[in-house]
Amino acid sequence: MTVTSKHQTAHEGLGEGQRLITAYCVNPALPMPIIPASQSRKWMDETNGRFAYRCLPLLMANQSGWFLINSQKLCISWSGGTSTDDLRIEAPDERPKLASSHFGHGIVTWDVPYLFRTSPGYDLLVRGPSNWPKDGICPLDGVVETDWLGSTFSINWKMTRIDHEVIFEPGEPLAMIAPQPRSELEDFRCEIHDIESDHAVLADYRRWEEQRNEFIRRLKQKDPEAQKQGWEKHYFRGVKVSGEPAEEHRTRVNLKPFEDRRKQAKYR
Repeated sequence: MTVTSKHQTAHEGLGEGQRLITAYCVNPALPMPIIPASQSRKWMDETNGRFAYRCLPLLMANQSGWFLINSQKLCISWSGGTSTDDLRIEAPDERPKLASSHFGHGIVTWDVPYLFRTSPGYDLLVRGPSNWPKDGICPLDGVVETDWLGSTFSINWKMTRIDHEVIFEPGEPLAMIAPQPRSELEDFRCEIHDIESDHAVLADYRRWEEQRNEFIRRLKQKDPEAQKQGWEKHYFRGVKVSGEPAEEHRTRVNLKPFEDRRKQAKYR
């Protein structure tokens, strides 16, 4: 049986500057939704006055990719050994467990039910959900050449604590995916200079340092205006220390959701 659909040839028909990620579902019985990553994090909600949301770099990183979502509660513990049997995975429901001990050494593995295909020249960065700490376990990152690979890949987390139960809840992200141009990092020249060698950069830095120190001084003295302001917002607003707007600035990532086109496929 051959499957043909308009979506399968979409990579060839893209317009200039357009890019595409296609997730071909190879196992419909294995539920793993894909959604744009959220801006919020539970630990950020719990910071005093939600002050963590003042950090724009955190917010941008939180949203820079798509989440692969867990669909089964799993309770995982590790005895510290290297064997696959040293990892215990339990599920409260009667469904087959969606995670397994495949590599040993306390590594938990989820099979991904999609074969991903990216536009030519683009890899897929597969990592743990950004800024999502989880006690006792750490996500393992990978870079996959998904513009030609004809197979799926797995999601892997490494247990870091012995005899400690780690729980993955339904709806919790297991991984975060983001395309990146292949070899782009290698195109960068990397240099270290004295800051005094660039007068414009030095002037910006000194101006920022003076403004920062003055603002902190006013906060310590309980200056009403500084307390009302609460924190400096130059970077958040995309304003340089000189007061000029940045040439390009973003405060949000607007990712497109994955469109489910499986029902549009024609079988013959």
